Amino acid sequence: NKGQPVALLCTKYELSRSTVYAWLRKYKKLKAKHDQELNYQDYYLLKKKYDKLEEKLQIIKAVGCGLAAPLQEKLQAMEKLYGQYSVRVLCETLEVSRGTFYNHIFRRKKIKQNDIRREEIRILVRDVFDEYKQRIGAKKICAILAERGVRTSSGYVSGLMQEMGLQSIGRHSKKEYFKQLALHKRSNKLRQQFHVREPNRVWISDTTYFRVKEKHYYICMIMDLFSRKILAHKISQKHSSYLITATFKQAFAERNHPKQLLFHSDQGTQYTSKTFRNLLHVNSVEQSFSRSGQPHDNAVAESFFSALKKEELYRINFHSEREFYECVNNYIHYYNTKRPHETLSYQTPDQFEEAYYKRNV
Repeated sequence: NKGQPVALLCTKYELSRSTVYAWLRKYKKLKAKHDQELNYQDYYLLKKKYDKLEEKLQIIKAVGCGLAAPLQEKLQAMEKLYGQYSVRVLCETLEVSRGTFYNHIFRRKKIKQNDIRREEIRILVRDVFDEYKQRIGAKKICAILAERGVRTSSGYVSGLMQEMGLQSIGRHSKKEYFKQLALHKRSNKLRQQFHVREPNRVWISDTTYFRVKEKHYYICMIMDLFSRKILAHKISQKHSSYLITATFKQAFAERNHPKQLLFHSDQGTQYTSKTFRNLLHVNSVEQSFSRSGQPHDNAVAESFFSALKKEELYRINFHSEREFYECVNNYIHYYNTKRPHETLSYQTPDQFEEAYYKRNV
């Protein structure tokens, strides 16, 4: 979920890709059906609203009574949570006024005067923090409280803010802004639209690995989504950006440098590297990424590697590196020229492309 490539995780922990993807399906987090582009302010307000609702949900689970319960029952339940949650949120959740709750607390317990003052200042600090839209820190809040007749120290206010989890957005807004820009640059422009009307409009790519005699060999391929034809592939013992760039250069040259091309892949470090992204930019190729933890966004590439392994690699006990290379090359030639595809009305990729060019001569 942090964006590490599945291939690297499988190598590191000696797992199969199918096991990892099974875990992802089992434990994946729910996401919205339709992506929304949010600016930082919208994101912050939604996050604040979410955090507050999450806190209210925790309170509802903890109090053991509902909104329809008698007032005294709600006050007794809230008293047990006093100090664990914000009094404001406690009262909003169970629809009890803060004055009523404080009267109950002060009657039932002998609270020292400094504790009362501390709670009062907590409320004032939160009110000022919200009033200034989370833009100011402890020193400025202390100065504003002094103007309003409340004397305290910035250190005292800072301690209260830490207890309440209040942080000025100025500390993190730049980081969050550029984080959102990075996410926007890695947007999924393909959106699982796997049916393309013309060749050389959408290319997809992925890498996998296969172990031969205790060595891992990485296979990178590039496929034209229109015909499902493998345009280029490379094999290397290193999973580096060079493997990706070399494969792309081969495909790009063999297809005579197509225009208006969309290139889709996962968010592996090789595909997001500065070297590879500059290569695409120089050749006016638009880049698209699968969402993190969503292998179905690049399902066609995953399907190809699944077929390669099940129909060929798992059936052979390789005795040398050369034998492995020849086997992969032969299978890809078979895949392009002889293997019928249900998606292509049981034509091969070469037959499907040939039929297209005959219709459009």
